[in-house]
Amino acid sequence: MSAIQLCRTAALGGHVEGCRSCGVVRVAYNSCRNRHCPKCQGAVARDWLEARAGDLLPVPYFHVVFTLPAEIASIAFQNKKVVYNILFRTAAETLRIIAADPKHLGAGIGLIAVLHSWGQTLSYHPHLHCIVPGGGPSPDGTRWIACRPNFFLPVRVLSRLFRRLFLHALRTAFEAGLLQFFGDIAGLAAPQAFDRLMTSAGRQDWVVYAKPPFGGPDKVLAYLSRYTHRVAIANSRLVSMADAKVTFRWRDYRHGRRPRTMTLDAGEFIRRFLLHTVPDSFHRIRHYGFLANGQRAARLMACRALLADQASETEIRAKPAMTAAPAARPCPCCGQSMVRLAVWYHGQAPPEWPFWNGSS
Repeated sequence: MSAIQLCRTAALGGHVEGCRSCGVVRVAYNSCRNRHCPKCQGAVARDWLEARAGDLLPVPYFHVVFTLPAEIASIAFQNKKVVYNILFRTAAETLRIIAADPKHLGAGIGLIAVLHSWGQTLSYHPHLHCIVPGGGPSPDGTRWIACRPNFFLPVRVLSRLFRRLFLHALRTAFEAGLLQFFGDIAGLAAPQAFDRLMTSAGRQDWVVYAKPPFGGPDKVLAYLSRYTHRVAIANSRLVSMADAKVTFRWRDYRHGRRPRTMTLDAGEFIRRFLLHTVPDSFHRIRHYGFLANGQRAARLMACRALLADQASETEIRAKPAMTAAPAARPCPCCGQSMVRLAVWYHGQAPPEWPFWNGSS
């Protein structure tokens, strides 16, 4: 919270820039670069998307979401690193196992998985967004197997396998002493209580759903940009802060995405925001299958070769256009390039005024 509070203020340092043509002077403060800060994710997201643009294939892409039930979410909150790792691993394993089954697809797939932990009202709701190409190489690597139009994999089959794999991995972590329990769930430290919870969770239907395909690579990039580097709430959703209360917008998905507003005490708003911090060095975006980092370039080249019989060479080699960031911000008065005049760093005092007369 201190990083967000100090972001783009004089406390973190900054620089002064000016226009040699008209004499306009402007002060720019440094960003905190904290990955939970809503103001610092735009540039990071653009860089990530530019790097991923060349990885996209000319095939439909599907969006599959894996959600943890409430009683498992309470364990996840107190054991974020362990349970989030299990969530990533078992969700990816579920998709790859079912996709490899000849009864469903019979292909080796790739996917990008992104962790989110929030609902619209900032409640704790851990779930995984998976962006998956609609097909993959055959087991012998000789052809590309495409999924059926507008259908990827059966969600009921995905849900049951995901539930089984996740609960098995969670039980293994418990037996290895990797889980801790505090407060309202402290009783789960007892093996009998934990077993009862596992049995109960194993009888529930776990929510896994797949959205319809959203078209080609250009639409995939636009879609990814809304998910990869998001934080719990964006500044654009904040309405007001008055009398130590924060009002923000949210959508009621249970009633047709109806727009609503919610007002919380400032302390409660900050508490809810902090529910969604992730452990240090934890990777919220991960790649699996033929999109895994190790041999991604070689595997994607092989996929494009297999797709050559189904699409023109132009389509296969086409990459979505990325808009390059301007080299320097223009002067708001005359449009000429601004030049840097002075710099100060974290812990230093800003330069005294006046320090430039517009003629040097």
